[in-house]
Amino acid sequence: MAYSRGSNANIIVGAAALFTYEDGALTPSTSVPAFVSGTKYTETLSASANTAKWRNVGYTSNGLELQFQPDFGEVAVDQVLDVAKLFKQGMKVNLKTSFAEATMENLLVALAAKDSNLSTVAGNPTLNLSAGDLGDVPVEAGLIAVGPGSGDAAVAKERIYTAYRALSIESVTVSAKRDAASMFEVSFRLLPDDSSGSYGKIVDRTVGTAGGGA
Repeated sequence: MAYSRGSNANIIVGAAALFTYEDGALTPSTSVPAFVSGTKYTETLSASANTAKWRNVGYTSNGLELQFQPDFGEVAVDQVLDVAKLFKQGMKVNLKTSFAEATMENLLVALAAKDSNLSTVAGNPTLNLSAGDLGDVPVEAGLIAVGPGSGDAAVAKERIYTAYRALSIESVTVSAKRDAASMFEVSFRLLPDDSSGSYGKIVDRTVGTAGGGA
């Protein structure tokens, strides 16, 4: 093969559309909609058959950031002045974004609050800011983000990010400012699925293909 400087088609620029699973954490084998040949995955998730389970969070700011943080232990030996071996002893995966649409539903996800905390009182959507109680279990969410999968506009590719168990773990600021929009910055800690030990998956999909979901 002749030398090539590279391919601009592999330079991917663009944000992703983010969807949350309304029933909490995902079950990989049953909860993820299958790909439909010739249909973008955003359209599949937005189809009437899936809207009861999947909700588009709408506009986001500064895109999406998926961060992998491996933790390595060290084995030092007498014969060298450095570490002779590293071994993996831990792993953290985080997903960060900012919800630019300051809806009550997005705030509920950002706070990892229970669905029961959001209700309609006298016709007005009302979020109960509860302190919680003994025995409360953190509320996990399934997430799917669909972004561009190629730098070549002529190629119908999309990159799909799926997180089976995501939990909002950092402080969330709710603001009302004269010179700035109210946004919810969210940092999700991803946890592995019980059956597979997988945090989720990333799929580069050609829109013309069907088959299993994300």
